[in-house]
Amino acid sequence: MYLKRPAGGLAFCLFYLASCFTNKYVLSVLQFTYPTLFQGWQTLVGGLLLHVSWKLGWVEINLCSRSEILSWLPASVLFVGIIYAGSRALSRLPIPMFLTVHNASEVITYGFQKFVQKETSHLKVCSVLCLLVAAACLPLCDTQFDPNGYLWALIHLICVGAYKVFHKLWKPNSLSDLDQQYINYVFSVVLLASASHPAGDLFSALDFPSLYFYRFHSSCCASGLLGFFLMLHTAKLKSSTASGQYAAWSFLAKLITASLSPFFFVMTANVLTISCLVTSGIGEALLVYSERTGA
Repeated sequence: MYLKRPAGGLAFCLFYLASCFTNKYVLSVLQFTYPTLFQGWQTLVGGLLLHVSWKLGWVEINLCSRSEILSWLPASVLFVGIIYAGSRALSRLPIPMFLTVHNASEVITYGFQKFVQKETSHLKVCSVLCLLVAAACLPLCDTQFDPNGYLWALIHLICVGAYKVFHKLWKPNSLSDLDQQYINYVFSVVLLASASHPAGDLFSALDFPSLYFYRFHSSCCASGLLGFFLMLHTAKLKSSTASGQYAAWSFLAKLITASLSPFFFVMTANVLTISCLVTSGIGEALLVYSERTGA
């Protein structure tokens, strides 16, 4: 598979790997399991940095139409669901398992394309079946089975799929990816900050054992910065390459991240578990090939 724009793509892979590992470290190793605060912090940092970049002229953001901003708010609600449920799931599941369930969101996207847009592709059917079978069988084979982890991963999957479908259905096209992300950031900060007290995270975090430790502070700062740079490189890669090229780079980033994670985080697996992970990888590879060839 020939990948164009290697510098931008490799930077995207690097930030994807670093961001995923940093989040996993905070959530699982340090066990900071207060998603309204952690995700609220990440979206606050991302929103502030994006706002400063806009005011300095480094990025272009155009939010002149109030009606289009309001029409995008349902997607922002789904975005909050994605990051909240994703945080809950990643704190309990190994990275390869989390990504395997995450990949199954393509089942929802393909279902929309098939039954609403009447798109048919035998290669996509095979890829979606691989992704679905892998995600469905993984909890049955996982020796570290965590029911709450997989429940949150399922909610994350549904939100990701619904977000992609909404993006396809959304009619106005004047909002760029950065415009949409800016709205997502602002909405997420407001909603998560409002929910932190009712959810019990605000005061529970005061008893967090590593609250005053340098490794916690540095990891949280790194997670906010890495998330922002990952978002920027994602938007840049999407705008400068075809959808098939972006899908290929995304697949490579996930493959590298999943392959390296067992060397840094605890994970136990058997033959059946590895078979599910490989099946999911094959399914995503077929999906990337179908995107690049239009098959």
